[in-house]
Amino acid sequence: MRTILKLKVITFLLLTITCCNGQSLKVDLLDDEFPEAQQQIMETFGTIAQSLKDGDMDKLISFHAYGPKFTEFKNGERRNGDVTNEEYERTVFGGVTEVVKFDANDLKVAVYGDVANVTFHSDFELKFGEDLVMVNDQISLLFLKTNEGWKIVAEHHSPLKK
Repeated sequence: MRTILKLKVITFLLLTITCCNGQSLKVDLLDDEFPEAQQQIMETFGTIAQSLKDGDMDKLISFHAYGPKFTEFKNGERRNGDVTNEEYERTVFGGVTEVVKFDANDLKVAVYGDVANVTFHSDFELKFGEDLVMVNDQISLLFLKTNEGWKIVAEHHSPLKK
């Protein structure tokens, strides 16, 4: 009987320790700022912007972690995946002849360890030949830290109300 009681006590203590450590981990992920990761993501974001300005679509695409989990929402349409996103970005952004303005207003980088959510309001002015297109969207980019650096695994774009 004492052996069973000892096992129950040990099991209870192990569960308590596991529970408390798990809660502590969750709080740390929510509260920690992860300044080094924030800096890395800001540098990545700047390089993404530069690849658009340079018209370097291969560089732009390299910042995506395409695969079956990749998700994109835009313009109120149904979700699409990696193939559709890459085709769209190569076609649309590949057609930009000049980046007149590329501002990310109200930029927020929220890091949760190896995952980060970057949100902002775009204030972009892009030229396609003589046509000027203004892009004022709410944008969320979900980044995952990989062996090759921070990569986009999900995008969400929706029009910003005027």
